[in-house]
Order: sequence, then structure tokens, then C-alpha cells
Amino acid sequence: MTEMKKHIYDENNGLWYKLIGDYYIPVLTLSSEERRLIGKWGRMHRDYLKEHRPILYNDLILSGQFWTYLADLNEQAQERLSLIIEQMKATEGVTEEMKAADQMAWVSAMNSIRNRAEEIILRELIYGEDVA
Repeated sequence: MTEMKKHIYDENNGLWYKLIGDYYIPVLTLSSEERRLIGKWGRMHRDYLKEHRPILYNDLILSGQFWTYLADLNEQAQERLSLIIEQMKATEGVTEEMKAADQMAWVSAMNSIRNRAEEIILRELIYGEDVA
């Protein structure tokens, strides 16, 4: 019986494996330079991938790109949300003058805009649905 190596490197996928018992388990680490937060949108997309797209989820984890992917998606979602809200405010005439004149109407309009904008982000970026 031959002695099994404690660590092996697979050139096909670029991963190191560690011997645990009788099995080699991939050694996965978070890139030390990635310190960005994944935020609300990244967490939601992570849960979606885990549940509905397990192959992509595993590929991203095994390639070491998972955290960066989620952090990038979160930043894109935040920027897109801000842009959509500003466009909706302009289109619907929600202004600072409205805020000063009738705060309750302004709050109601802003809540409506934010909810619709978040729904767009969920459909387009988080759940990857085609908006028709």
C-alpha cells in the first residue's frame, strides 16, 4: 500500500487538494485582496444561485471568483437603483419643492418609486429574468 500525499495540485482546474481521511478535499480560500462587502443585493443573488443555479454557484466558488462576482453585482445594483430612482423622480415630477409643500405626498411618491425601482433590480439583476 502506497502512502498518499497530504497535498496535491490538479493542473486541469488549478486547485490544490488536501487529504482528509481517505478523500482529497479542495483547498478553497477567499482572495486576500477582496475586501468589498457583498451587501443586500449580493446576498439575495447568492441565495438565488444556490437554490436555482447550483452549477454556476459551484463554478464561481471553485474558481475563486464568487466573492468578487457578488461584490460587483451589488455595486451594479446600487448604481442602477440610484439611476432608476432619479429617472422616475424626474418623469413623475417628484421634486424638493413637492417635499417642502406636501411632505406626506412626497414620502408616498418616493416609497412608490423606490419599491418599483427595487422590483426592476430584482427582476433584471438578482433573478436574471427578461423584462418584456
